[in-house]
Amino acid sequence: MQHKYHRQGCVTMKQNVEDRAAMLGEYIVENKATVRRAAKQFGVSKSTVHKDVAERLRSVDMGLYKEVSSVLAVNKANPVQELSAAQIKDVFDEEITNWKELGGPDAEVKVFRLEDITSYFSEEELGAEYEKAPRCIGEIVAGNPGIIAFVPFKFIEKDFPGHLLKDESISFDEVFAGKEWFPTATPAPQFGFLPLITGTLWVSFFAILFALPFGLSVAVYMSEVADHRTRSFLKPVIELLSGIPSVVYGFFGLIVIVPLIQKIFNLPVGETGLAGSIVLAIMALPTIITVSEDAMRNCPRAMREASLALGATRWQTIYKVVIPFSISGITSGVVLGIGRAIGETMAVLMVTGNAAVIPTTILEPLRTIPATIAAELGEAPAGGAHYEALFLLGVVLFFITMLINFSVEYISSRTNK
Repeated sequence: MQHKYHRQGCVTMKQNVEDRAAMLGEYIVENKATVRRAAKQFGVSKSTVHKDVAERLRSVDMGLYKEVSSVLAVNKANPVQELSAAQIKDVFDEEITNWKELGGPDAEVKVFRLEDITSYFSEEELGAEYEKAPRCIGEIVAGNPGIIAFVPFKFIEKDFPGHLLKDESISFDEVFAGKEWFPTATPAPQFGFLPLITGTLWVSFFAILFALPFGLSVAVYMSEVADHRTRSFLKPVIELLSGIPSVVYGFFGLIVIVPLIQKIFNLPVGETGLAGSIVLAIMALPTIITVSEDAMRNCPRAMREASLALGATRWQTIYKVVIPFSISGITSGVVLGIGRAIGETMAVLMVTGNAAVIPTTILEPLRTIPATIAAELGEAPAGGAHYEALFLLGVVLFFITMLINFSVEYISSRTNK
């Protein structure tokens, strides 16, 4: 048996992670093995074993997943029947230390994980293959009224002297108002979107705040002020910038902008939302300039001449005639620029610090929705809660982009009136 799993594991797990997850599940069930033992047997890390059996196996074999998944158990006398993901996290982070805070008795919360079992029983008492672990876990739960145990389901016997906490689905508030994004946390993953949504809005807002005035100014200069020679030089250069890969912009930000921000603002690290905003502004500029300049040049010459003939100055003509006539084209350029800023992935991932926390200032590290999807989708098992949360993040990003675009269109239409 050992030779079979070892040989197949080393070959297959490099080819197909789903096969590896199934083999790990079968091995753990057949041998009542711990994560540590399975990791040693298959030559992988404990975190890999946990990810395979806790997430990937669910989409491969639900029956096997239920056999190897872990559960939360409490003493039979404890009246608490269910806990939210946030409450479970606070319990295991020792932020909640009394059951009274959870609607239970006035008793101290005692956290127990499977690896703690060696503090209660010797290896001889547990057995060489942990075959006596179910009985030992039952004794631990029965002897500690305030205990909450996080143990594999396969170690729960039929006459278990306690009860299992019910699985509670993640609520709407926990997702959209949750302040923590930690989808791989155990025993309670955190899927709070708020840090990612606020990070996306912060970076996008400041990027457009930087890019819009500068981009329109350059567009006005190229359309109304620059001579033919200057315009012929600037236009292909600006259009060339839009073809540069985003990873190149990311390296530029990492080498130039990040150290500059760190030095100017005397920060411990320069990877901040401001760095991401500046990089995104630079990336959005070619689109805004090119589309806006083309729209302004389409303004009929007769309108300019009529304005000048009535005594208006060149700048009055630009402000009162050219820009209002070109507002639809300018709006298109702004919308495309916003889309580039909000949807950008790699450059933002490289310069913003990639910290999934709610930023209080633009000078703090943060993480955006596109960067999160790009960084984590490859590791999220298809069909799992993590995968579904990332998919929902993509839907949220779509609606954010649509809302901003509609807002820009509405403002431009009101201005045009």
